[in-house]
Amino acid sequence: MALDQETLNQLLDTVGRFVEERLKPAEAKVAADDSIPADIIGEMRELGLFGLSIPEEYGGLGLTMSEEVQVAFRLGGTSPVFRSLIGTNNGIGSQGIVMDGTEQQKSTWLPRLAAGVIIGSFCLTEPDVGSDAGSLRTLAAKDGDDYVITGTKRFITNAPEAGLFTVFARADRDSRDARGVTAFLVEADTRGISLGRNDHKMGQRGAHTCDVIFDGVRVPADNIIGGPAKLGQGFKTAMKVLDRGRLHISSVCVGIAERLISDSLRYAMERKQFGQPIAEFQLIQAMLADMKAESFAARCMVEETARRKDAGANVSTEAACCKMFASEMVGRVADKAVQIYGGAGYIADYGVERFYRDVRLFRIYEGTTQIQQLVIARNMIKAAAA
Repeated sequence: MALDQETLNQLLDTVGRFVEERLKPAEAKVAADDSIPADIIGEMRELGLFGLSIPEEYGGLGLTMSEEVQVAFRLGGTSPVFRSLIGTNNGIGSQGIVMDGTEQQKSTWLPRLAAGVIIGSFCLTEPDVGSDAGSLRTLAAKDGDDYVITGTKRFITNAPEAGLFTVFARADRDSRDARGVTAFLVEADTRGISLGRNDHKMGQRGAHTCDVIFDGVRVPADNIIGGPAKLGQGFKTAMKVLDRGRLHISSVCVGIAERLISDSLRYAMERKQFGQPIAEFQLIQAMLADMKAESFAARCMVEETARRKDAGANVSTEAACCKMFASEMVGRVADKAVQIYGGAGYIADYGVERFYRDVRLFRIYEGTTQIQQLVIARNMIKAAAA
C-alpha cells in the first residue's frame, strides 16, 4: 500500500538531507579507503534504507515501485557505492524471497535483511557464465534430505559483507538449460564456503565484489526458495526479480546524471575564460542542454514505467528500455561533465573523473545493454506474433 503524500515527502526530505550532509562529504574518503565508515552504515540502518522494498509486515518500509524510484533518485545524488551496499537487500538479495519464498523463509530472513542486520547477496554469475545464465555449471547434488552445492560464483556484489547468499545451482545435472536451475538460500557461514580476494575494479571503490566458492556445501531442501516443490524454478525467480532491479538501477542512473548536471552547471558559471563564465559560451550551453534533455527523458521513462508496474502491468519490455537508455545516458552525461570541467575534470580532486569511472558499470550489471536490446526486440516480436 502506498504511503500518504506527507509521509512520503518526509522520507524523501530525510534521505535528501542524509545524502547532502553525510554521504557527499564522505565520498572521497570512502573511495580512498575502499570502505564505508561504520557510523554511516549504522545511520543507513536507522533510516530504514536496507528495507525500502521489503513489506512492512517483515520490518521494511514496503515502498511501491513509484516510491522506491523517488528514493533512488535522491540516493543517486552521491557516490553509487553507498547505494550498492543497501541495493542487494532491497533488490536481488531479498526480492526472490519476497516474491517466491515460503512464509517460513520470509519470517526468518526478511526482518533481518530489512534491519540491515545481515546483507543479502545474489550468486548467479560464474567464471564462464554471465549473460547466458541458463548454462551455469554449479551443481546441487541430492543427498538424503539435503543438497550438496559445488561450484564457483564470480563478481558477486557484497559477498565480503554477506550474511545470506541466494545461490543458483543446477539440481538436475542432465539438464542443459534454465529449466534445471534451482535457487537456494545459503547462510554465509555454512561450512564449505570460501571467498576469493576482493576484486580490484575500474570504479566504485568501497563497494565490494569477489568470487564465492562452494565446496561441498550442504543445504537442506527446505532452503530452496519456495520450498522443495520449487525445484527447477530458480531461473523463473531470477527473471521475476529483474524488472524491479532494472527500474531501481535506472533511477539511480537518473539521480547521478542530475548530480553531474548540477555540478557541471555550477562549475561553468564560476569558471571564467576570455573574461566571462564559460557557461556563456554556446558550445558549453549545448552540452548542458543535451545533458538535461537526456536525463529528463530517462526520469520520465522510469516514473511512467514504475506507475505501470504498480498498476499490475507487465513491464518487462519497458523496464529493459529504461535500463538500456538510462545507463547509456548517464555515461554520456558523465563524459560531457568531464569535458565541461576540462583539465580539472581529469584530476581526481574534483571528483568528476571518479563518477566517470563509477557509472561505467551500469551498462554491464543486471543485464548488459546488449541483453536489454535482445529482451526488448524479442518481446516486440512475440507481441506482434500473438
